[in-house]
Amino acid sequence: MGQPVTATFAQQEAPAGTGRGSGSGGPRPYRWSAWGFTAPGVLIVAVLLYLPFLWTTFLSFTRYNGLGSPEWAGLDNYQAMFSDPALLTSLRNTALWVAGTIIVPVGFGLLIAVLTYNMRFGAWFRLPFLIPYAISGVAVGVIWSFILQSGGALSQALDTVGVPGADSRWLLDAPLNTFVMILAAAWQASGVNALLFVIGLQSIPKEPVEAARVDGASGWRLFRSILWPMLRPLTTVVVGLSIVASLKTFDVVWVMTQGGPGRSSETLAITMYRETFVDSRYGLGGAVSVFLTVVTLTASIAYLRRQLSERKAL
Repeated sequence: MGQPVTATFAQQEAPAGTGRGSGSGGPRPYRWSAWGFTAPGVLIVAVLLYLPFLWTTFLSFTRYNGLGSPEWAGLDNYQAMFSDPALLTSLRNTALWVAGTIIVPVGFGLLIAVLTYNMRFGAWFRLPFLIPYAISGVAVGVIWSFILQSGGALSQALDTVGVPGADSRWLLDAPLNTFVMILAAAWQASGVNALLFVIGLQSIPKEPVEAARVDGASGWRLFRSILWPMLRPLTTVVVGLSIVASLKTFDVVWVMTQGGPGRSSETLAITMYRETFVDSRYGLGGAVSVFLTVVTLTASIAYLRRQLSERKAL
């Protein structure tokens, strides 16, 4: 008789790439198709991200004012950058932004998520905190400049109710101006952080939570022993994104103080912009840009490695 029925079906059902000439990576036509779909995205990233960074890195070793041809300057721009006292101010303010962005919007977002997670109509309570996220950073700066300027809305409100602080120079005294701008940015970011934490809470299995409640755990003890450990993977992502966003903070600071008065509230991103587009020192601005990129990558990698090592230890 002919071939068994099972053998016939096996031959018909066999994948096309299992025959001779196909490698372990799958059928060659499929591999070429995958490269064809991937290539446009890789090309866009290379053109819009990697090539400009390589050009900026080159400019950081030159003297260039935007006109003519760049002149090679070696490490002069880096020496000038690290000898500038304003850089130390930018580093201090950037560090304050990193710490403040982790503590305030992440912490406040987590608090909102935990308090409204099991609350009836909790989504409606979270909505007012989500609305500012739809506003651009420039609009946030304009709104809070109106509130915090000398004689502005906040000063008038404090003076009306007789609370001390009406004469405070919120945007003129350092580091007070940096602190209030961090609060302005936190007003925008807290809502989306709360939404991310709510998604994390919804992904937690109900069985361990119910078992902990049966054992008498509630409130802070339930959060510390059950909810918080299960939220750590998501917290790693939220904090990592916050670190990157805080290191490159620009729009809120530029709109509210432009790094002033003087250069007292500058961050590294403001310094980079000022040197490049205000003072037309593209070489020095490129050096600050490269330094900011190195700081961002170092902070992100160090944080992620620490989180991954702690997870392995558990």
